[in-house]
Amino acid sequence: MSAPHTHTLRRAGDWRGPHETIALDYEARFLRRRRLISDQGSAFHVDLAETVSLDESDAFVLPDGRHVRVIAAPEPLLAVTGPALARLAWHIGNRHTPCRIEPDRLLIRRDPVLADMLRGLGAQVAEVTEPFRPEGGAYGIGRTMGHEHGHGH
Repeated sequence: MSAPHTHTLRRAGDWRGPHETIALDYEARFLRRRRLISDQGSAFHVDLAETVSLDESDAFVLPDGRHVRVIAAPEPLLAVTGPALARLAWHIGNRHTPCRIEPDRLLIRRDPVLADMLRGLGAQVAEVTEPFRPEGGAYGIGRTMGHEHGHGH
């Protein structure tokens, strides 16, 4: 028997009820078409109309009505702290690096070059393994995407 195909995604807050789960890291939460297996072992094919950035608690709707809720999987990150957190956040943002901003720390994906740069700026950098839920794009939706600087802004 082949795995069912889903073309339907419900955003967090737009659905409720019993569900399976699927833990996806930051990169895997950016998709259009992919074969996935829920944490409970149900295989299914995602075939969406366009590429989307999935948020935690979004859900795929399978043809039989079951929902598969997305959760952010733990992944290797760097926890950045220091007395000049806003300045450190600026340097991270200047490199178009996805970042989770918290009151007392910044979380970014592990990158030895960025870790060295941040230490050079006086930051304390610690390796952690946690779910990564970075800030969205500049207009409040989706993910931050890199872009060229030669187009007049």
